[in-house]
Amino acid sequence: MKGLKKKRRVQIILVAFAALAGAAALIGYGFRDGINYFRAPSDVVAEPPSEREVFRIGGLVEEGTLTRGQGETITFSVTDGGASVPVSYTGVLPDLFDEGQGMIGTGRLIDGTFVATDILARHDETYMPKEVVDALKEQGVYQDPAASGS
Repeated sequence: MKGLKKKRRVQIILVAFAALAGAAALIGYGFRDGINYFRAPSDVVAEPPSEREVFRIGGLVEEGTLTRGQGETITFSVTDGGASVPVSYTGVLPDLFDEGQGMIGTGRLIDGTFVATDILARHDETYMPKEVVDALKEQGVYQDPAASGS
């Protein structure tokens, strides 16, 4: 009788371990496309990611680079003060999107141009995503709007 209880306990432990490993594998598989790393334009220029990698890029929309093409295609450059990366986006831009403003885009780097699938812009006058602020501070070009009295 003791041998049967021990055998059953080992079976339960093995089944629980297999279920736990299966759950971990499914969670990892689900996250494989859901995790997009943030890169500043200087990082993208220094070490360009592969064309298959989806990532986020953020910075300021460079002055004088925003052009609207045929249809819904928009091109501009995003900068962190140290480097600029050309961006191409097909779709409708957020209302507050403009030159000199902060933005974050999700997409891929193809032939040196970031082809964005999503564009996010600031939602008020003072907000800027933390990743963008950190990248701008690293380049020494960030100015705190609260400190300037605006």
